[in-house]
Amino acid sequence: MDARKLILLVGALVVAAITAFMARSLMVGAPAPTANAAVQPQQAAQNTTEVLVATKPLPIGTILDPESMKFVPWPNEMIEGAYYKKGETDQKTLQGTVVRFAIPAGQPLTQGALVKPGDRGFLAAALSPGMRAVTFPVDTKSAVAGFVFPGDRVDLILTQDVPGGGDGPPLHASETVLRNVRVLATDQRTDQQKDDKGNTIVNTYSMVTIEATPKIAEQIAVMQDVGKLSLSLRSIADNQGELEEAIANGDVNVPDDPKAEKAMLAQASARPSAGSQTYATGADVSRFQRRTVPGKPKDTGMPGQPGNPAYPGGAAPMGPVVKVARGNAETVVPVGGKN
Repeated sequence: MDARKLILLVGALVVAAITAFMARSLMVGAPAPTANAAVQPQQAAQNTTEVLVATKPLPIGTILDPESMKFVPWPNEMIEGAYYKKGETDQKTLQGTVVRFAIPAGQPLTQGALVKPGDRGFLAAALSPGMRAVTFPVDTKSAVAGFVFPGDRVDLILTQDVPGGGDGPPLHASETVLRNVRVLATDQRTDQQKDDKGNTIVNTYSMVTIEATPKIAEQIAVMQDVGKLSLSLRSIADNQGELEEAIANGDVNVPDDPKAEKAMLAQASARPSAGSQTYATGADVSRFQRRTVPGKPKDTGMPGQPGNPAYPGGAAPMGPVVKVARGNAETVVPVGGKN
């Protein structure tokens, strides 16, 4: 065999060996990456601690509920002393606290950004800009059996009796005077009480503090003298439906800028409304009740009827009478009486 053929044979053997080795590596695979993948999560878990973060944007004045926060892993080197850490914080104790500074979604909650019930300035922090806190009594029987809690939204119903100007029973009327009002506290409580099992304790109450505009605050002061106020709990979906109706009617103008539109819609859906009142009278619930205000009786001119000039006192005399005419004036005098 000459040298040329020998070189070609050796080269072919080398190429075949390299090809076989590469094929074996592709079929079997390297076990090293699998071991690294198992080690990395353990190392990551050791370098993180679960802290309490906001699950959605929390603007100023937000009353925290269980859906507003959750624990998530956070790098240890980025944890501050003001964060709420798992194992050191009971999440239930933060329910009912108010956000003092705006917290973006996914960011940790800090102790300085929350105000707890009973702390100084709590109610002022719970109010939205330009709003006022108003406290008024409600009937314990009409307070939704105590199932209205701070942060809920309610409608205010005014019930009154309208006597009118005449005899007969007064007009019993009830009307929804305010809509989409946020509850701040009930009987000076701004948190939801829990029992040993974590269930909400339902208590009846007689005083409610709500958030209102200055004009609505004035109206509520008058309503307390007019009649009785009661609460009607609203569904969360009602705000969106009424907002869409207001946009369709042209009552709310939507800006062209998407960011401005989002901010405007959020602000519009959170503000109370004093328009579009609905009402019911006694006749709507019973055929034996009135539908209108009692009016003054008409002057029929008959004896014994109010307004008859023949009887200045308004009552017809008993027994025989004599009519005395003096010009155009006519007076009825009982027999034996003096004129």
